[in-house]
Amino acid sequence: MTTVWDLRARFYDVCEGSDLRRGPSKKALLRDMRGRILFVGVGTGLDILHFPPGRTIVGIDISEAMLLKARHRASAYPGRMVLLRADAQKLKFPDASFDTVATSCTMCSVPDPARAFDEFYRVLRPGGRLLMFEHVRSHNRLLGLALDMMTLWTRWGGTEMNRDTLSSVRTAGFRITSCTSVFLDIILSIRATKGLGAQGEIQASAPAPIGTPTPQP
Repeated sequence: MTTVWDLRARFYDVCEGSDLRRGPSKKALLRDMRGRILFVGVGTGLDILHFPPGRTIVGIDISEAMLLKARHRASAYPGRMVLLRADAQKLKFPDASFDTVATSCTMCSVPDPARAFDEFYRVLRPGGRLLMFEHVRSHNRLLGLALDMMTLWTRWGGTEMNRDTLSSVRTAGFRITSCTSVFLDIILSIRATKGLGAQGEIQASAPAPIGTPTPQP
């Protein structure tokens, strides 16, 4: 089935531009990717440029057309990377099969973000990391209203500009460990962890061995 993202794949790189302003912030966040990594919403692979070398990464996207454009970037990545077509709302991976889940301007486009965050929580091992570079609704009244108005238009292209992503992260059970502004309170660099003890401590867990996860049939 053709998705809106299949239709946008041809022009996606042009629309995203060179990413010069946001690139350093993405690189700083993504260097924290460790162990077995799931990168959700890999798109045409523009963010692969910001990945630290030598990692083991599964990149997924809902759009086959996006993945086709991402292949040459994935093949040039100086580490181990595989691309799969998958829905973030229904991941076909076993429980606790990743050490890190990462996203970049993805959760504004997932139809049901609550389901996706539940899936991220499920496939992460206890103590695993959630790394997110996302744009969200501003708490400033005027900026928030402006994003609401923009969303009336952008949602037709699959993107919502006014989501309360931080609340969704917490509702799924994650503990937010840092939240850094990249642009006002609209573009954020977010770090969170899975697994809380009775006193709010992150549960310790031995690191999983490096290796490419295999999706369930």
